[in-house]
Amino acid sequence: MPIKLPEIIAKYVSASNKHDVKAILSCFAENATVRDEGQTLRGKKDIEGWISKTIEKYKFHVKPLGVKGTDQNPIVTVQISGTFPGSPIDLDYHFAIERNKIASLAIG
Repeated sequence: MPIKLPEIIAKYVSASNKHDVKAILSCFAENATVRDEGQTLRGKKDIEGWISKTIEKYKFHVKPLGVKGTDQNPIVTVQISGTFPGSPIDLDYHFAIERNKIASLAIG
């Protein structure tokens, strides 16, 4: 059975798997935050740098495995594969959605 993701998260996953930096960035609110690998990024400029660096470094692919939580605060369990030790791994993506944009994303 396909997983029913909120529209903006489905767009984020699709753009991520295409490694389309501009399309990924368009999913985020102007003042969004991202927490990943022990750092917090704030705003689209920092997030764009994180997206580009992560694509280059890991050449990742995201496969959603499940979703729980609420429409505004979904937690999506994903399998991430790429060029990193231990690939693939399962991670939880904790989203906060406001006005159909990603306001925050915490990966872990």
